[in-house]
Amino acid sequence: MTTLRLHNTLTRGKEDFVPLDAAHVRVYACGPTVYDRIHVGNARPIVVFDVLVRLLRRLYPNVTYVRNITDVDDKIITRAAERGIGIDRLCDDTIECFHEDVAALGALPPDHEPRATEFISDMIDMIQTLIDGGFAYAAEGHVLFSVAAMPAYGALSGRSMEDMIAGARVEVAPYKRDPADFVLWKPSSPDQPGWENPFSDTPGRPGWHIECSAMAKHYLGPTFDIHAGGLDLVFPHHENEIAQSCCAHGTDIMAAYWLHNGYVTMGEEKMSKSVGNILAAHEAIAAHRGETVRAALLAAHYRAPVALSAEALAEARNVLDRLYRAVGDVAADEAQWFKSIVLKIDDEQAVVAEIGESPLALIIAASDRAGDRSVFGAKLVQVRRGADHATSGPVALSSPARASTNVTLAPFRGRCCSTSSGRPSAATSSSSRSSCTSSSLSATRPSRGFTSPPSSASCPC
Repeated sequence: MTTLRLHNTLTRGKEDFVPLDAAHVRVYACGPTVYDRIHVGNARPIVVFDVLVRLLRRLYPNVTYVRNITDVDDKIITRAAERGIGIDRLCDDTIECFHEDVAALGALPPDHEPRATEFISDMIDMIQTLIDGGFAYAAEGHVLFSVAAMPAYGALSGRSMEDMIAGARVEVAPYKRDPADFVLWKPSSPDQPGWENPFSDTPGRPGWHIECSAMAKHYLGPTFDIHAGGLDLVFPHHENEIAQSCCAHGTDIMAAYWLHNGYVTMGEEKMSKSVGNILAAHEAIAAHRGETVRAALLAAHYRAPVALSAEALAEARNVLDRLYRAVGDVAADEAQWFKSIVLKIDDEQAVVAEIGESPLALIIAASDRAGDRSVFGAKLVQVRRGADHATSGPVALSSPARASTNVTLAPFRGRCCSTSSGRPSAATSSSSRSSCTSSSLSATRPSRGFTSPPSSASCPC
């Protein structure tokens, strides 16, 4: 079996990946806090760990992928007040836009995408367990985790307590026993979201870190294989997750492997909303297409910083164009038209009616629906060259027989060098195709298997 090697942040080295249970690999990745649309820095872990999960599914029979949504947070409360709308509406609208963005980036949805507010009772139960075990304490309506109660605290980041406190935004509060203690539960004012709880007489809400521990436990168990996220989450978020989970469940680990992607930079700085040097994901997608943004985010090693610029995006587009032509061995637009058939039609008979009765065509359709893009690419070349067909020459992708069928294809608007039906014309020659300017090709070539988000006017965000 293929050996997968991963860099484990916890051990600071590359290791052979050995699942806790080879029959069921379990992965958790931190998702967005839905107070605003994601920027391309937020998009990088979505894309990077989408690739990881796809690879794991190649290697193992059963993979469960969980990516959470944080829908209770002080930033959400503040943004809803600024916009004069309810918190529920802000979260729902932002989640809808998030789903549009990640779909345009070609990322598959996770198996589970829990919202934090759906697991408040689980968080309360875990906090109570920590209190009962002497790992947490209540003070002035808050519940705090006592870092002194966990000697291994700091193992993930590899820094001393003094360094961690100096490098983090630690809230100085008189109710803390130690400056490094972090909030598990906080009180809510009447105009803030709050839940009844056993820790105080007034409603409250969870701290940020406890939600991931509760949701990971619910879906993946007290220990699981891989926990993933951005490098900025190592401390304090992931460090605190480990402390909460290990102390609540009596385990030595929360996850066996910790993976963290590098930053996206603009110029010399990390992209950050607090700095203001951000490029919103939907703006990048609208300008360059989702597949190009995805390729640019994957252009560097996932642990290294990746500089995103107009030049980097242009180079990503050039690389994709060369790749599509090499794999398809056909004009890019013809390859896209052919691919649209196997992507859009699930009925074997309809496929036969559209592209002929070739068993090879059915293999393509079946392999593509199974997610086997490498098989699709190889078989596409064979079909283009006439393999498995009675004809000796290349198969014309727009033959009269196929043009006369009643099968409806997804329309492609504004296509270059095409018939009014949206399919490449059988009469279109390489010379006429080359007469199109590069700018018109760039503007009109359809997305190759990726979806584009709706216009900003239709987006609730």
